[in-house]
Amino acid sequence: MQLLLRSGVLQHFKHFYGRRFLTQSATGIEVSELTNDVKHEIESHWRTQVSQGQFDPARNDKFYVLSMFPYPSGTLHMGHVRVYAISDTVARFHRMCGQNVFQPIGWDAFGLPAENAAIQRGVEPAEWTDANIAQMKKQLQALSCSFDWKHEMSTCSPEYYKWTQKLFLMLYNKGLAYQNEALVNWDPVDNTVLADEQVDANGCSWRSGAKVQKKLLNQWFIRTTAYAKALLDGLEDPTLQDWRDIINLQRHWIGDCDGYAFQLLTSATNYLRIWTRNPEHLKDPNSFIVIKQNHYLSKLSNASRLTVENPFAGTIIPVIFSDQANFPEHCDVYLAAPSFREQDKELQETFGLAFFAHTKTSIAIDAKSAREEVLEAATRLKIGGYRVSSKLQDWLISRQRYWGTPIPIIHCKKCGAIPVPEDQLPVVLPDKTFLETQREEALRCTCPNCGDTEAKRETDTMDTFVDSSWYYLRFLDPSYAGDIVNKELVQKCMPVDLYIGGKEHAVLHLYYARFVNHFLHSCGLSPTPEPFSRLLVQGMVMGRSFRVKGSGRYIKEDEVEILNAKKNQARLKETKEPVVMTWEKMSKSKFNGVDPTDMFKEYGTDTTRLISLADVAPTSHRNWSSATFPGILNWQKRLWLTLNDFYAARTVVGDAAMENVDTQSKAFQVEDDKLFDARNFYVKGATFNYRHTHQLSVAISKMQGLTNSLRRTPKHIVRFSPQYERALASQIIMLAPMAPHFASELWSKFVTV
Repeated sequence: MQLLLRSGVLQHFKHFYGRRFLTQSATGIEVSELTNDVKHEIESHWRTQVSQGQFDPARNDKFYVLSMFPYPSGTLHMGHVRVYAISDTVARFHRMCGQNVFQPIGWDAFGLPAENAAIQRGVEPAEWTDANIAQMKKQLQALSCSFDWKHEMSTCSPEYYKWTQKLFLMLYNKGLAYQNEALVNWDPVDNTVLADEQVDANGCSWRSGAKVQKKLLNQWFIRTTAYAKALLDGLEDPTLQDWRDIINLQRHWIGDCDGYAFQLLTSATNYLRIWTRNPEHLKDPNSFIVIKQNHYLSKLSNASRLTVENPFAGTIIPVIFSDQANFPEHCDVYLAAPSFREQDKELQETFGLAFFAHTKTSIAIDAKSAREEVLEAATRLKIGGYRVSSKLQDWLISRQRYWGTPIPIIHCKKCGAIPVPEDQLPVVLPDKTFLETQREEALRCTCPNCGDTEAKRETDTMDTFVDSSWYYLRFLDPSYAGDIVNKELVQKCMPVDLYIGGKEHAVLHLYYARFVNHFLHSCGLSPTPEPFSRLLVQGMVMGRSFRVKGSGRYIKEDEVEILNAKKNQARLKETKEPVVMTWEKMSKSKFNGVDPTDMFKEYGTDTTRLISLADVAPTSHRNWSSATFPGILNWQKRLWLTLNDFYAARTVVGDAAMENVDTQSKAFQVEDDKLFDARNFYVKGATFNYRHTHQLSVAISKMQGLTNSLRRTPKHIVRFSPQYERALASQIIMLAPMAPHFASELWSKFVTV
């Protein structure tokens, strides 16, 4: 392992910070005190230089670090500051170690919140989103992250969602995208489908408050279950690092792939999902299907006459609505095989179904070949036949909203659902005002199959998880026009070396992203099935909240009298009512949020970055309290003083005591050796924390330990010791990934001596 102290890294730092900016100090040597004004002056001076982070696609030694791209809500919060400070620190470390670092940024810009906000304000969603992106970009630039802004992209741009639509068509052509009826959560006020997490415990909409209804709609699905076994097995991939409990979450979501799923056509012209551990039972001429009585198909007017087409036996399977069968866990459909199971034969007799006699011996002999025939036919007919758990469902991607990626399907009365030809992509969103006033005209189009001019476009848009399921591939060349991805760059730069984001995305987003990458790998467009080698799941930033114990009403801190902070005892100033004091995720509604812009103004960017990284591991929740600030503030002041002392000791003239130091004496060598050992110890530890564990708070503690060693050094050692100079240089170099402006200023002073 090459440590930071070695000459190669030292020369690398000198190349970028020493020779290039040798005389460009922001403050000059004479500034003795590190005030907030001085910090702002330093950051203003260095921001342009330290924010550069260009990736060279011609080089091979890549390190791809990616933080989950933000939804453009309009303002950064401290959670954003933390995740991007972590990401940028790791990126800068690897860049200083000579690697070709790729750290892109973009915007996950579609979705319901933007559409609702735009409706409330009477503006177009695109206008609202663009304004939010501009504001958040300005805030991100104030954080001085070394993003490669040339690769910036937004999922709501036609240049991006053209390729999301291409991905959909690729899935459709492989039989992995299909349309079927499904019961959905319907908000009767907003007239839209709601995800399960948007329905509260009382069954009401999170936004309108209306009682949510169950509604049967024709929906688009992605057959993610076709890759269930591959996704489950992929969790054993030896290249995955630091997935820890995320592997368990993914494994629990996927379940044990101990059966097979099929989609069989019903006489009601929709598809029925059947899960069974014994696919050969579909060859049983006596098979029948039992469906629970609360299933939506039981509500059909012709439910009593419902049947299912069996393409494997060339028969029609009878359907019974009953709760008597031994349904598999998580299933409301049961495939009964009286020729194989005695209890199923009893059910058959109970329901009065005919039984066709045959020998059990012949069925037993043919069971293996029957299974193979069924699975082969299902694959060929694109109706299933893959291993999957009983609980895992396909991905419902339809959203009955405007602000999303249009589904590239045309509905023709003659031809049915027809995919939009690839050369007609993107299918762009119509102007919303035009859509509301002239809806029929906006949706009318020509069928690419028969030429009918009365065909209509699909009105559903895609779940925003589709947009974010493949963005890590497009980032590598967002302007590439030849295909969904630049295959040459993807082959060279994938997988992502380090993926950073919150645990709230550890199940669905990661599952969908893994599915898409597995699919594109099978198409030859991604070099590895798994998209992310290493995960860093950062904890939330928590703020102290206060709520009245009786009513649960949240109140502001200035309304509270804190009686005992350690015991979380407080009361309302005005009424003396007891107040519940706790730590919760920062939120405007809880009055416990902190505006990053205020932090930048009061303390500076570098100090804010250091505070967000200090004290706790990146994976732990961070309780945001000003009580933790003094440690970082004092450390910065001590570093500033150390540099000034170094300059003074090295440039002093006329001090006889300083001029007559015996640098060959044993006492001098003892001090020099102490510095040598201290530098090696702390640099080795900090490097390990930067590179291997990402315990950045521990790296800060190591650096503070080296600062203590430097501060204890006698003045005559500071003046003459080569080991002191090397230790101080290492101190500044180690600081640079976390506090780039401050380290640059320290270095510019250091190299003048």
